[in-house]
Amino acid sequence: MEHFSVVIVGAGISGLSAACHLKAQCPNTSFAILEARPRIGGTWDLFKYPGVRSDSDMYTLGFDFKPWSIAKSIAEAPIILDYLNETVEEHQLSKHIQLEQKVISASWSSRGAQWLLTVVHEGQLRQVSCQFLFMGSGYYSYENPFTPEIPGLGSFAGPVIHPQQWPDSLDYSAKRVAVIGSGATAMTLVPAMAETAEHVTMIQRSPTYVVSRPSVDKIANWLRRWLPREWAYNLTRFKNIQMQRLFYKRSRVAPEKLKQLLLKGVRQALGPSYDINKHFNPSYNPWDQRICLIPDSDLYRTIRSGKTDVVTGHIDTVTDNSVKMSSGEEVPADILVTATGLTLQLLGGVQFDLDGEPVHFSEHLTYKGMMCSGLPNLINTFGYVNASWTLRADLNSKFLCRVLQHMGETGTQIVTPVLRDFEVNMPRKPWVESFTPGYIKRAIESFPKQGTHYPWQNTQDVGLDMKDIATARLEDGVLQFTRADAPQRSAA
Repeated sequence: MEHFSVVIVGAGISGLSAACHLKAQCPNTSFAILEARPRIGGTWDLFKYPGVRSDSDMYTLGFDFKPWSIAKSIAEAPIILDYLNETVEEHQLSKHIQLEQKVISASWSSRGAQWLLTVVHEGQLRQVSCQFLFMGSGYYSYENPFTPEIPGLGSFAGPVIHPQQWPDSLDYSAKRVAVIGSGATAMTLVPAMAETAEHVTMIQRSPTYVVSRPSVDKIANWLRRWLPREWAYNLTRFKNIQMQRLFYKRSRVAPEKLKQLLLKGVRQALGPSYDINKHFNPSYNPWDQRICLIPDSDLYRTIRSGKTDVVTGHIDTVTDNSVKMSSGEEVPADILVTATGLTLQLLGGVQFDLDGEPVHFSEHLTYKGMMCSGLPNLINTFGYVNASWTLRADLNSKFLCRVLQHMGETGTQIVTPVLRDFEVNMPRKPWVESFTPGYIKRAIESFPKQGTHYPWQNTQDVGLDMKDIATARLEDGVLQFTRADAPQRSAA
């Protein structure tokens, strides 16, 4: 059986971040990256639909240790994948990556002070053990995208495609396309398909907030021209983090003012005759759900050109060649795209147990949004809902390195977040609050809970986390560092 000090599950952004930080800060630590798919890249390798791109700027979606040097800050998936492959090559990670290795279970042995992983490779089971387990497996199921019950969908005569399962051979040139959905995927697909399709209609049950930004950050490119690459990158990263924080905080303290500002941008783009209230004015406040970023007003351009339109309302039924709305409106279509969302999946769908007892994560409290009460030597990365995923991934990676260094200095092998006596009966709150998209609501009950005070909270505050996770004392009265032969205290 292979044994490593650390096993990283997933070779996407989270896993590669952890590996690079380990190599830099814990060079003598043995580790492996187990990736279920045949290639690295996670989301950026999985999705193949037209126009797939980031909805975060690459100065914050990029790693803190690898400057983004491309002129475009809102980048397409192939460019992001190149960046990730460059990271693998520059940090010599290939020898640590094991592809087509799907982890299906993880069992903690208190006696051995290690995790025993069951892994499937080419249909065969094998086992790998490790002292510390870092889950960088993302937040949704790759195999099972979400498609709601849509009346009559099975009667449609043409192709019905979910963006997560996009076929390479699909020809949509001169075809009428109906895209069901109004999230980031739909708003990426619609203008991209409109370039060659006859017409594209975005069918949405309710509106989503949309903001347009230039795909090129002029300030970043100016800084890169005059400053060393790392300085320019770090200054731009700092600028963009602070702008994201300010934008989000504004949505919490003055939601109506921010709402009117967003709607003003849509009016300026589409003109006074367009029905903004019907198609772009949600019933909820900004950042109660994620705001969609469109680069260079591409969606607005296709609407103005007549290549795209938006239909808002409930679907009555799908026929063999159209989508009929409850209002009586009918959308003719040759192709249907169900951009209806993701199926959230906690820790890659891995089945966990502690000494043979199944772990039910909903019964545990989150420690700083990355560990769980009573669960030893386990970190999971789940990015921010209001900022770039990588900001959290890099912080968790640094925390992992700090913990391993502390273990080496203290001669300990186990670290467990443990509720203090006065916290055992603390009221529980959901994993995230004031964030209500469907993919979260469908799965939130299975996630760990928050407590009423720090560190038992998932704050979604990158500024606080940067100060605390990277620098705060590890011996905080909650993290219990113990030796393998010492009695273990565990509390959910």
